Amino acid sequence: MATRPTAVVHPGALLTRRQRIVYILILGALVALGPFTIDLYLPAFPVIEGDLGISQAAVQLTLTATTIGFGVGQLLVGPWSDRVGRRLPLIVATSLHVLASIGVALAPDIGWIAVFRVLQGMGAAAGAVVAMATVRDLFGGQPLVRMLSRLALVTGLAPILAPVIGSQLLLVLDWRGVFFFLAAYGVLVLLSAIFFIVETRPKESRETSDRTMAQRYGAIFRDRIFIGVAVIGGMSFSGLFAYLSASPFLFQDLYGLNPQQYGLLFAVNSVGIVIGTQTSARLARIVGPQWILAFSTAVVFVSSSAIVVLDLADAGLLGVLVPLWFFITAVGFGFPMVQVLALAGHGSEAGTAASVLGALNFGLAGLISPIVGLFGVSAFVMGLVMASTAFVAVLSLWFIVQPKTVPELSR
Repeated sequence: MATRPTAVVHPGALLTRRQRIVYILILGALVALGPFTIDLYLPAFPVIEGDLGISQAAVQLTLTATTIGFGVGQLLVGPWSDRVGRRLPLIVATSLHVLASIGVALAPDIGWIAVFRVLQGMGAAAGAVVAMATVRDLFGGQPLVRMLSRLALVTGLAPILAPVIGSQLLLVLDWRGVFFFLAAYGVLVLLSAIFFIVETRPKESRETSDRTMAQRYGAIFRDRIFIGVAVIGGMSFSGLFAYLSASPFLFQDLYGLNPQQYGLLFAVNSVGIVIGTQTSARLARIVGPQWILAFSTAVVFVSSSAIVVLDLADAGLLGVLVPLWFFITAVGFGFPMVQVLALAGHGSEAGTAASVLGALNFGLAGLISPIVGLFGVSAFVMGLVMASTAFVAVLSLWFIVQPKTVPELSR
């Protein structure tokens, strides 16, 4: 049975408007490190394929390696940050990211690239976990919705903008130079963490001997709502990354776009992410997050199914682009609500909860998205994978989350 929302005072309420803006900017930069690490080199896929003399599937596996590393890294960083605080894991992991980025840039073959991409993903994981855990340390209820909507904007926008930036970098750099650029960005994030991130998990709040890692994970996995929304988030990311991993070959090789036109396509799609994340955050003031997810998951399924149908009807490039824009917008619409429902009931283990959510998002995406390459890149295969993940998300909402049982958020 739903409970009445109550007024609760959270530490973030003491922050001034200016301080909140600073937090949004810095935490947004931390969150963006992961998607930039994963997606900045997407426009270079065909170049890497030719330069190293490898197959499309082999290039896509470097993307898989990164997402798996990102997922594993979050599982390590999350519980660690609950135990020792947020800053130390962030500094150590981001340093690893910088070194691994340089390793990729200097790697002699695809095998070493894959190894360093796993390490790069593990290093980038800290930004996402610490950012979400920090917001949960400071906020709850409706303020949590508003802050997470800003981070969700970055979470959704960064994977879309990264290939745009990557396509422009390729005008002046080779594909190895893109990874030197990532190393430089990692250094900036590291310096921001050192000089601007304040510890939001005080020593007295860190659980050491009285609560083990197993107990923290147990509290999360006994939460039916958390499990359900984590599946929704994982399936949404998997559908999005199926598109991201296939798009370089689909739009550049099959439809003949150059890297800059390909980047422009991503820029247009980024508008959908902005509309989706910010609209849902405002709507959540009057509508429960679970009902927003009901709408977004339905649109994701319908729009991805439309890609399949229109490709079979030989509708051409527009038959992919139009439903794709609605797909991306709907995914953005649901992102903040997934994070809010997953973290709302887990303030005492926010780092662990954020790590599980992120690991499922990127781990499932890393496992599912290469399917498009294995069956041959086409709009039909891409749309079919996207529709399948969307269908699982719909089932998870109605049979695991069960929207009518979700409590209302505090004000």
